[in-house]
Amino acid sequence: MGLKVIYPGLEDHPDHNLSNSIFNKEYGYGGMLCLDMETEVKANKLMNGLQNLTRFGLMAVSLGYHETLMSCSGNSTSSELNEKEQTLAGISPGLVRMSIGYTGTLEQRWGQFQKAYLKFII
Repeated sequence: MGLKVIYPGLEDHPDHNLSNSIFNKEYGYGGMLCLDMETEVKANKLMNGLQNLTRFGLMAVSLGYHETLMSCSGNSTSSELNEKEQTLAGISPGLVRMSIGYTGTLEQRWGQFQKAYLKFII
């Protein structure tokens, strides 16, 4: 889909090798990932579609819950940082953080994501 995905399980992640050395192989790399949607407008459109169209997850500031949660970090959890500080921290205006929950299958989640992305972003 051409999205920039930030996830320690991907070989191009800067901390992939470190992750391999500390993560429990039986559990994988975990359910936390980021998508860089580039702009806050795109990030909010995607999250709105994921929450309201496909019921993929819920928009939230805190990502600690058993359901799938997501947030646009630049205007929520990292909003106390100015633009320069966010850039230095690798937080783009459209960075969407996701905590993938326990409900549903991978195929269901992927279908929900694709539907929202194709309707609201493309």
